[in-house]
Amino acid sequence: MLRQRHDLNRAFTLIELLVVIAIIAILIGLLLPAVQKVREAANRMKCSNHLKQLGIAVHNYHESTGEMPYNCSVNFGDCCGANAPRWSWIARVLPHMEQDNLFRMANVSDTTNLDANATVLDAISRKINTLICPSDNGPSTMTDRANLEGYRIGVTNYKGVAGGNWGNGEARWLWGTPNGPFSWPLGTDNHSGVLNGNGIFWRKDHLKKKTLSHIEDGTSNTFMIGEDVPTLNTHCSWPYANGAVGTCGIGPNSKQSNGQPYASWDWPNVYSFRSKHSTGLQFALADGSVRFVKESITLANYRAMASIAGGEIAFPEN
Repeated sequence: MLRQRHDLNRAFTLIELLVVIAIIAILIGLLLPAVQKVREAANRMKCSNHLKQLGIAVHNYHESTGEMPYNCSVNFGDCCGANAPRWSWIARVLPHMEQDNLFRMANVSDTTNLDANATVLDAISRKINTLICPSDNGPSTMTDRANLEGYRIGVTNYKGVAGGNWGNGEARWLWGTPNGPFSWPLGTDNHSGVLNGNGIFWRKDHLKKKTLSHIEDGTSNTFMIGEDVPTLNTHCSWPYANGAVGTCGIGPNSKQSNGQPYASWDWPNVYSFRSKHSTGLQFALADGSVRFVKESITLANYRAMASIAGGEIAFPEN
């Protein structure tokens, strides 16, 4: 009789244990989304701080040189590759990001090629923490960067805004159609946002060096730096002019019509901006402030915010 009562007690204890485990599992299930939300909020805040630091670096560069930092340096017949001084605007502002040693190590100048020697190659392979969004857990250096395949290159989650004009393709405008206020200069029908962007930074913006006074639409109304995801776009590399800019002619977090991402090498459709944040991405404006932009923003507003002298009226949507 005593043995039977002992067995009943053991069975009851086991049931209690299972109930406790079930309750704990439910609580963890309820708590996990809240923890993830808090973590993402912290990541977004840190990402915003990175963008602010980059914005300050641009302003400091402007103050010390009298002009905005620019991409590339010489009008070569071809666009791309490491065999020329095709340094990005990011490389030029390194001394204003507390990266003086890296700037000197890379010997960033209008005469030093990106593949000049082993020391320079070592420099361009370095990770820069300020250029990495904490919400993106991808690699910080890669060997498949567009035009630089085979070289180990430091990547960036932050790129300069080339403007709102672009070209043709599923996510783009058509060649040869009037570009209206999204062109540079006004009144032209040039859609080549790569070679003739209407924003602050583009691949060969050294051809039209700018100051803050060229931002006629207002520094508080103009995108300067936006987010991208290197694993989704091979045109993401901090040292290289062709990997440090993107266009707002393509919508934010743009995907194919079937809802899938474009291939990372499909530059006509991914030379743009995207993030690992939920529902949108962040931009540093030309006045140094940072704004979260929902991916649902109308394309007209998005493009208007990207041009520097289009005279468009952009309406807040956040």
